Amino acid sequence: MDNNIVIKKLNKFYGRKQALFDIDLTIEQGMFGLLGRNGAGKTTLMKTIAALHQKKSGEVTVCGVPVGEAAKIRAMIGYLPQDFSMYPNMRTDEALDYLGALSGIPSKERRKRVEEMLKRVNLCEHRNKKVKQLSGGMKRRLGIAQALLHDPKVLIVDEPTAGLDPEERIRFRNLLCETAEERIVILSTHIVGDVESTCEKIAIMDEGRILRCGTVRELLENARGHVYTANIEKQYMAQIKKEYIVTGMVAQAEYTTVTIVSDAEPDLPNAVLIEPDLEGAYMYCLRSNGCSVKGGEE
Repeated sequence: MDNNIVIKKLNKFYGRKQALFDIDLTIEQGMFGLLGRNGAGKTTLMKTIAALHQKKSGEVTVCGVPVGEAAKIRAMIGYLPQDFSMYPNMRTDEALDYLGALSGIPSKERRKRVEEMLKRVNLCEHRNKKVKQLSGGMKRRLGIAQALLHDPKVLIVDEPTAGLDPEERIRFRNLLCETAEERIVILSTHIVGDVESTCEKIAIMDEGRILRCGTVRELLENARGHVYTANIEKQYMAQIKKEYIVTGMVAQAEYTTVTIVSDAEPDLPNAVLIEPDLEGAYMYCLRSNGCSVKGGEE
């Protein structure tokens, strides 16, 4: 059986409004990042892969199985949605056991899997807490546990670190990387740092289209020659933010050091070309594909 996801010419509509436009992607085992702004179409794409939404046209196969065979697809996929919630008054282990029962996992195997998952997501000591008593990060880890309970070939996580503190975000990303050693993991997010630190391959999405897909190195290479730094006197900052995409600002005593993404060399006396980071590469990708980008003034 194939161990990848293949998407060809995928289109999706909500009524008369088209949400996905001719999506072509191949996603292999490991961590794959889907990066885009809120409303870019990431969740629609993820739900279509997971057979939660029907496609209008095109082909989607998951490990060789067409997405139209919904029961088989759902048995192969673990899904953690952005708005994940779980029975708040149940104990942590009780909630996992109940979800396992709903998935049809036999009792003996279910108890074993619940124990394995609690250990894997580091929640053993919190097993007797009610779900509503868990922190945000713990609830996200519990979400991963329920998504992995039936040992899926594919794990899809949608905006999993939004709202987490830095320590929990790092812990969660490490957990995803460990999980990706043996399956396909798709990380859908608008947070550049999440994909930069975990994913070898990334697709950038906007307004229902894939703008660019490649390795981190390829995305950085695409932006090389388009990211600059400059020292700007503070009285000129408002104008700079109107004219350029500003991705970083560090206030000094007499001036502000800015990072600028620009198609051409900025008309600034002290602008210096620098190596792009992924955030700069992402903004340049949006800009070079004709997307409306505001890196300064709203």
